[in-house]
Amino acid sequence: MTSPLHDQPLLPHLVIRSLTAHEDEPCIFLAGRVATYAEIRRRTSQLIQAQRSRGVQRGTRLAVLSKNRPEVLTNLTASLINGCVVTPLHPLGSLHDHAYVIGDAEIDCLVFDAEHFTERARELREQYPGLTLLGFGPTDVGEDYLALADQFEPGPLEAPDVNPEDLCTIVYTGGTTGRPKGVLMTHRVWAAMTWIQMAEWEFPEELRIAVATPLSHAAMSLVAPVLLSGGAFYVMETFTPDGFYDLVEEHRITCTLVVPVMLYALQGHPRYASADMSSMRTIFYGASPMSPAKLIQAIEHWGPIFFQFYGQTEAPMVLTHLKKTEHDLSHPERLSSCGRPVPWMHVALLDSQNRPVGPGQSGEICARGPLVMNGYKDLPAETAEALSGDWLHTGDVGRLDDEGYLYIVDRTKDMVITGGFNVFPREVEDVLTAHPAVGMVMVIGVPDPKWGEAVKAVVVLQPGHAPSDTLTGELQQLVKDAKGAQQAPKSIDYVDALPLTPVGKPDKKAVRARYWRGSDRAVS
Repeated sequence: MTSPLHDQPLLPHLVIRSLTAHEDEPCIFLAGRVATYAEIRRRTSQLIQAQRSRGVQRGTRLAVLSKNRPEVLTNLTASLINGCVVTPLHPLGSLHDHAYVIGDAEIDCLVFDAEHFTERARELREQYPGLTLLGFGPTDVGEDYLALADQFEPGPLEAPDVNPEDLCTIVYTGGTTGRPKGVLMTHRVWAAMTWIQMAEWEFPEELRIAVATPLSHAAMSLVAPVLLSGGAFYVMETFTPDGFYDLVEEHRITCTLVVPVMLYALQGHPRYASADMSSMRTIFYGASPMSPAKLIQAIEHWGPIFFQFYGQTEAPMVLTHLKKTEHDLSHPERLSSCGRPVPWMHVALLDSQNRPVGPGQSGEICARGPLVMNGYKDLPAETAEALSGDWLHTGDVGRLDDEGYLYIVDRTKDMVITGGFNVFPREVEDVLTAHPAVGMVMVIGVPDPKWGEAVKAVVVLQPGHAPSDTLTGELQQLVKDAKGAQQAPKSIDYVDALPLTPVGKPDKKAVRARYWRGSDRAVS
């Protein structure tokens, strides 16, 4: 039996400490509503009791589907302290995507935004009759979670009896086969990410952070460090450049996190030249390649306030970073890098035999340390491949310069990152090939000034069919209906044939090369 002598505080402990340390300070601003840390603590207690009254307890698999609203934060803190295993569902996902995750993750309870997702909850209940449904507000599907919570008196918060290797979240990504994979993230992973962020990320002393991404999804990774710092979340219901500039000016925002497409939208807006951004101290960015030219423009305009991070779902957020002082315009080549590895993780460039590559050579970016996942849910072969040789294989190929800066030069995986969203080509290809006019199809990412990468389909038509605007619209709508708008091809090219490798497989690298030639940051 392991002694508790060296037990480390885990995410539930950290959340409890943060909610009890700051009392009357503001915690979250959203839609004109303000809640203090004390109010969040009390509501967290009520939601925990509401969960337990419906059999939701330690180990329960709980999914969350919601647009941005204050209850997303309190439900997250409640679920963590209650010891649930949380799975976020992206609010822009399709029914097919949500249903797959619900089934694969073996979700017991779905918490949903009753205003926007009641019909989706109804559809999911039809597929999974045993699913417990708790809605943020009145709903004719399941139960009003908030009204249920009102029945309980707030009480003290107590951390669950969990250990570092207990499952904390299952977060879904995808792979080269197109099948989404459930990444098993333990309490160890989330604790490690939090203390790396606290140690390495450059949060302002007065932390007022604008949240422009889904609070139930991407922004979830910021909850612990912001709460521990006593910071306040200023949450946008939906990102717009006007809304962002208004928020910054009204509340003197000091920090935010954006994906490149958000930055491009801010730069392209008429208020870019005149908006008062003088309060902003740190802009964190990542999730997809940033245009060095756009980044230089932003630094020249707003100053040295940018901080880049690099990671992946299997080792989230904090494998490397490029600090604010390292965004040095006297070294513009450095802006194409993803920074230096953090001192808390082992990061290496390895060849196909898991051997370190020589100085200046390219190799697969591999990592080991407390941030690495335990594996993929029910996918032993994929897990063994990803963790072979006791290294996490990221699928990204990089090189190190003489100063230790890491440059991503290629990706071994076919994933397209467009506007911060991950698109897996095989999934889109499978949808398109269902159309009777499509013979063969290849889906790739191509350079795009707005999205970073845009989804493009290269299509070989069946005999008897000809390219047309009508057909292009049909194919794009087909993907929108099946996978969501963010996965639909922005453009479709029609060709007579696709190039093949010597073994007869479609040569995706050759096709991509046509579109990426001469770009700032090549992806081949």
